[in-house]
Amino acid sequence: MTQYGHMTVKPAKKKQKEESAMTPDSESAQSPAARGPSQPGLDREIARQILAGFDHHYDRFRAITQQAQDRFERADWKAAQADHKARINLYDDSVNLAVAALRKAHPCMETVDADLWRGVKKQFRRQMMQHRQPELAESFYNSVFCQVFERQYYRNEFIFVESYADDLLAVRDSHAYTSYYPRMDGFEANIHDILHSFSLNQPFEDLDRDIERLRDSFYKQSAVDIKPEDNLRIDILDKLFLRNKAAYVVGRIVSKEATQPCVVPLLINDQQQIYIDALLMDPSDVSIVFGFARSYFMVDAEEPFAYVRFLSEIMPHKRKSELYNALGLHKHGKTVFYRDLLHHMQETADQFVVAPGIEGMVMAVFTLPSYPYVFKIIKDRFAPSKYNTKAGVKEKYQLVKQHDRAGRMADTLEYRHVALPRHRFSDELIDHLLEVAPAEVGIEGDDVTIGHLYIERRMTPLNIYLDQATPDQARAAMLDYGLAIKEIAGTNLFPGDMLHKNFGVTRVHRVIFYDYDEVCYLDECNFRRIPEAVTPEQEMASEPWYSVHPSDVFPEEFGPFLLGGNPAREAFQEVHGDLLTQEYWQTLQQRLADGHLEDVFPYHENKRFCVQYGGFL
Repeated sequence: MTQYGHMTVKPAKKKQKEESAMTPDSESAQSPAARGPSQPGLDREIARQILAGFDHHYDRFRAITQQAQDRFERADWKAAQADHKARINLYDDSVNLAVAALRKAHPCMETVDADLWRGVKKQFRRQMMQHRQPELAESFYNSVFCQVFERQYYRNEFIFVESYADDLLAVRDSHAYTSYYPRMDGFEANIHDILHSFSLNQPFEDLDRDIERLRDSFYKQSAVDIKPEDNLRIDILDKLFLRNKAAYVVGRIVSKEATQPCVVPLLINDQQQIYIDALLMDPSDVSIVFGFARSYFMVDAEEPFAYVRFLSEIMPHKRKSELYNALGLHKHGKTVFYRDLLHHMQETADQFVVAPGIEGMVMAVFTLPSYPYVFKIIKDRFAPSKYNTKAGVKEKYQLVKQHDRAGRMADTLEYRHVALPRHRFSDELIDHLLEVAPAEVGIEGDDVTIGHLYIERRMTPLNIYLDQATPDQARAAMLDYGLAIKEIAGTNLFPGDMLHKNFGVTRVHRVIFYDYDEVCYLDECNFRRIPEAVTPEQEMASEPWYSVHPSDVFPEEFGPFLLGGNPAREAFQEVHGDLLTQEYWQTLQQRLADGHLEDVFPYHENKRFCVQYGGFL
């Protein structure tokens, strides 16, 4: 249910889970309990129209997605980026269209009685029995309902607080992969069949070379001692996963002793020839490819649940909400996240507390210690050094949502009109929120209400990590910190506030940026060198004696922010010292202006075949 952008979280009673999740944006929403005229078959017709609205939406979603392979083969990265943004914005537009169509067809719809809407839900359940995307259709139904009616009626009686589609899918014998058997057909023949199954329209640069490297790398990375004559099964998902400048073949290797994931990135050279860049079989490497700081994949999944089930089997630590997000189905991913949070709160008793770390100047941040996420609220007033507004901060977060996050910017779940149980909040947290964000936070009965909420994966703030790290860990983190800044900049984004407290360290020790209130496009910045003082008065002045425009940035001032007193500063300066020069940033700006899209790989460079076997970089 969270896909509509609203959430009420109340632990449900064991025998009656009626409480729902959202509040509509419209204050004119009507109660379904209000009595009005009904007619035979109206419930079935409304259900049919809502399902038709979803089908129209998913057809549009797939139409955008299906363009991704052509974008890849033509190396049309600008069009691919535009498709990514368009697909993210598609859902709200589709819900609005469906609601408008219903209101036009049934002027009395918003005043019909509760019995009718119980019937609509029942009819919708029947109509989605054989549907190929029942879980997505269910979420779409909720979105439509929640745009029309008031939050207190968002109960399982009228909408799908509890999923009916999950029960359908649990017994559905559908899968989205094809199995290959090297012992029967030969490894080389299997690889040829796999690659040809995707109907690629561009030639391979040197397929025989790539297959030889694949075979060699496979035997080196196998989790068990596999011989060519052993019985193996290779399961490959039927559609390519496309993102940024790569297409990924995703599958698993099944042997008697073990099951191992496998991901094969395909890239395209300047002659529009395809080549295999790596073979990823380490679970940690595969997890990073599907990480929460990555942009969404373009993958034409006719039955998304089959893809999510397969991915869950090769990455069992990943939440299903993350996997739906990875497929670009982030609205349904929010639904799944909400249900997971509800379940977690029913099973735990700890309280929300102020998140550890340095308090933010723009956001109030809290967390539930037993749950690996942080919850962020925009403060009513910002520190004097912050010139943004609440509306401006929201725009920044939306900008990042639609942009290539390069694996370095955390995905954010956004909700409006949230209600959480008061008894789950510490008194200290309540006092803090009411002090810094009284316009956003209130107490209504047994609930704490929040007007606008962001939720992100919890990480260890980089400043805290560095304080606790060994010298080797600190050095590695600082080098990855510099690389994170460069990779973000390579997508034409300038992070703005690069203090250590605005970056986090994940469980696999990757440095991720998560504070977006000062993010802007790189081409909006004017990178300058500080002019040399020509008089003693200028040299001693406490304020700049030269003119400074709001868009001016002086990289030589980055030192205190990027390095501080960290003992790894020398290693940072050796590897990333160019970040402190305006030449680096101006050169990058020019490359981006010339149409160059920087390469950002979701795996380490030493995994690339061109590094392992020699060749180009």
